[in-house]
Amino acid sequence: MATATSVSNQIPRNRRANLSATGEAYAVERSRVSASVASVARLCPAPRSALLGQSEPASRYTGPEVPRCVLESSVRVVLCALRSWVSATQALCFQGWRSALCALREEEEEVSEDEDGEEYNPERCEVDDASSPSSEEGEKPKDEPEDEHDDRREEEISSAPDQRETPLLSKNGKIELSPVAYGRHRGALAICHAGPDQTPGPMAYTVTQARDIASAFHLFVTPAIERIIVEMTNLHGARKYGDGWQPMDTTDLRAYVELLILAGVYRSRGEAAASLWDAESGRTVFRATMPLKVFHRYSRLVRFDDRQSRPARLATDKLAAIREVWDLGEARLPALYNPGPDVTVDEQLVPFRGRCPFRQYIPSTPAKYGIKSWVACDAKSSYAWKMQVYTGKAAGGGPEKNQGMRVVLDLTTGLSGRNVTCDNFFTSYDLGQRLLERNLTMVGTVRKNKAELPPALLESRGRQVLSSRFAFTPTATLVSYLAKKNKNVLLLSTLHTEGHISNRRDRKPAVILDYNCNKGGVDNLDKVVGTYSCRRMTARWPLVVFHNILNVSSYNAFVIWREIKPDWMPRKQNKRRVFLEQLGKALVKPLIQRRQHLPRTEAASTLVKVLKSATAVAAPRDQQREGPAAGTAAAPLVAPAS
Repeated sequence: MATATSVSNQIPRNRRANLSATGEAYAVERSRVSASVASVARLCPAPRSALLGQSEPASRYTGPEVPRCVLESSVRVVLCALRSWVSATQALCFQGWRSALCALREEEEEVSEDEDGEEYNPERCEVDDASSPSSEEGEKPKDEPEDEHDDRREEEISSAPDQRETPLLSKNGKIELSPVAYGRHRGALAICHAGPDQTPGPMAYTVTQARDIASAFHLFVTPAIERIIVEMTNLHGARKYGDGWQPMDTTDLRAYVELLILAGVYRSRGEAAASLWDAESGRTVFRATMPLKVFHRYSRLVRFDDRQSRPARLATDKLAAIREVWDLGEARLPALYNPGPDVTVDEQLVPFRGRCPFRQYIPSTPAKYGIKSWVACDAKSSYAWKMQVYTGKAAGGGPEKNQGMRVVLDLTTGLSGRNVTCDNFFTSYDLGQRLLERNLTMVGTVRKNKAELPPALLESRGRQVLSSRFAFTPTATLVSYLAKKNKNVLLLSTLHTEGHISNRRDRKPAVILDYNCNKGGVDNLDKVVGTYSCRRMTARWPLVVFHNILNVSSYNAFVIWREIKPDWMPRKQNKRRVFLEQLGKALVKPLIQRRQHLPRTEAASTLVKVLKSATAVAAPRDQQREGPAAGTAAAPLVAPAS
């Protein structure tokens, strides 16, 4: 009796409340049940019918008579042990099934998560058991046709995300994701096809107007822009020098601009202007175009607005000093070229360390300090399609909310049927849905603090290196790729609908491969612009913005010329250098030809004489070609004498 009581005290009554739902607890409770039954069997040799309160014939039972108190105590021990075992099983199934099964899997079969293909799901196991051939509902009648069986199987596969997988919830609980792809039948994704008026490449108007290299450049730096610069520069020069100011005209401005471009072609961005005009080590074309004193004067006095009316405009616009020129130049970018199927949105930093109300500090860039611009460009050709200068926070306002979404929506206005690639500063689930409404898809990296991410994708412990996890909604795909140990890369795509993984050694998903192919559009633009940059040392930030306009315009003109003339300089690697060199020489030629005084150096004076003589020889030929027609048009009509 005492021994039976001690065995019953070994199992507390509150075992169900304090039981831990782990595989170890499950094993412990199972052993407790076995020990309790064995103890009862030793204490009470009565048969099973006696323990259950059933009558047993005397002829079959020959053992000693069991006291009733011992029998009741033994039954309580067995029932308490069974109750604890059931509680452990329920806790194991509903609370800690994942950790328990992970422990059992590591002990019994060393199969990685990537080799297995998906995580364990108890609901799926129940469905598998229910649909097994041994169940009554899953048995197939012998006389069932084969085609009906195939149709039923297709229906089961199509409904797999709803029946076989546990949905994943985002951190904020607003987005429900599935570990299995929905497929095309679960939601209508945007069909990325450009309209008839958005054929990639130069527009029809651009092809007709780009007759030569100089005309291709003037498609971006238009006569309207030149007129504003000439007018504002002459206004400022007259206020500063009075009658001593010699007015600038369009020819002077073009020659000044092209000297800047030629300085970039010759990699003289950091070289002093005096060395470019040096008689021995300088370039002949600089001395033949204009004196060094005139170049310095234009660099100091060039203006893009009226300085006296600027304070009123600065109250509402930090870019007022060059706003009109910037808007005219930026409006020409999308009007001349249609990007390809992939568009990249990223930031561009123009180096500048002077005083500027919206100068930015970005330590991850080589320059670190400068003027930041948002750029949308073609991923293949790096043609700058749209640009925005970031002028910082609004006056008297706080930080802008959802700035990345606003920037992408602004830069992609007017686009349709394209895929937008951006980094984690811009990417969000809401942005992807907004772009789908415009018939645009998106691929981009995601920051780990985003509320739309499910916690299951953020876990990296216990995962095999180079493994991938996917989560799907009807319109988006999330992937978590473990590139290195404890280094988790997250991407969001509204372009991909399946969790395809490449056959490469690193087993990167198709989402990451597409992102890597298209992410460098703006970075490549920075590289090619910086190679032959016309930027000069200056302390005025409007001039820095103007230099960037010239760099981007010259590169865009090169892209258009290269696509219009595919047979121009075939199989040559220095096409852009030759393009800029020919552009510079074409625009300085008019100013050289009209010079009244020859330069003092022999080489420069020889160049001026050669160009003037060539012009003098070409002028009579043009007059002979147009002479008869001009004479006929100018001759008066005389009536014949009677």
